[in-house]
Amino acid sequence: MQTIQSKTIVFITGCFVHNSGWDTWKTFFEQRGYTTHAPAWPFKEAPPAVLRSRHPDPDIASLRLVQVMDHYADFIKKLPEKPILIGHSFGGLLTQLLVNRDLAAAGAVIHSVPPQGIIPLSFSFFKATWGPLGFFTDVKKSFLMSLEQWQYAFTNGMPLEEQKAAYEANCIPESKQLSRDGLSSAAKIDFKKPHAPLLFVAGDNDNIMPQSVNRANFGKYAQNNGSITAWKLFPGRNHFVVGLPNWPEVATYIADWIEQN
Repeated sequence: MQTIQSKTIVFITGCFVHNSGWDTWKTFFEQRGYTTHAPAWPFKEAPPAVLRSRHPDPDIASLRLVQVMDHYADFIKKLPEKPILIGHSFGGLLTQLLVNRDLAAAGAVIHSVPPQGIIPLSFSFFKATWGPLGFFTDVKKSFLMSLEQWQYAFTNGMPLEEQKAAYEANCIPESKQLSRDGLSSAAKIDFKKPHAPLLFVAGDNDNIMPQSVNRANFGKYAQNNGSITAWKLFPGRNHFVVGLPNWPEVATYIADWIEQN
């Protein structure tokens, strides 16, 4: 008997990017018979260019992890059934937290930010996250990646014009406080607790969330509690995996995994 019965998907957006980045994924899954949602974070409903024009934005700067998690939890509780959650980056962390709260029929996390206690040791992680964490800067001011920072953290290895186009279409200001919350007890997971089926997807060309971090995150979950926890590595993917030309390969794998479990 299939474990995952839901036909509703909620896409969970990560930091620094706009929820419209899920538009092609929504269409893909709707064509496979799912009802899909990709709600914006609080204060991020406007188009990317408008949000960038408002930077520094005190409202965005005020966002905290618990606030965004509760925002999604409230949205989910109004749905007619527990949804399947698909989260990218910080959205992957939010997905894990919501699964841990038993609010999902299943979860798929793509290049996920790790929960509290999993400390990335790679130089690329520290280089890519130093600016967003904003140590020694004013937390009342939002953080906006420069094109150069975006190129390193998200679109490394891509042609310059594609990097610029991706920046214009996706990059938005972010809260430094929220980024730091990912290191706090607000991001704590009970790894021994039985949970809905959970899939980890990683890439081997990701500077900000290297595959080693995702592998360590996956390995923390108890493998003997009857829960389904799965792992998949895709070669050649950077952190812009959701928007790369070959995104359908990842989406298809996730859809097939859902329908096989």
